[in-house]
Amino acid sequence: MSIEITLTPELEEQLRKKALRQGQDISLVAVELLASVLAWEAQDSEEAIKGIQQGLDDFEAGNFRSFDEFAAEQRRK
Repeated sequence: MSIEITLTPELEEQLRKKALRQGQDISLVAVELLASVLAWEAQDSEEAIKGIQQGLDDFEAGNFRSFDEFAAEQRRK
């Protein structure tokens, strides 16, 4: 699959410099960077969903405290 994107001159220069430092083709560096960002984003979303689900599960199980209790604990810290 082929996709064409337009980069700002500054971003293109950064990408070229990175490719040069790594001794790799600029296209390969771009693909690796995109893959890395997409993987990070997917993991971040998955972790957020798990955290929200854990909070909902805790709430349903009665494991929660009032905001006043939370705020008091934060002030003590």
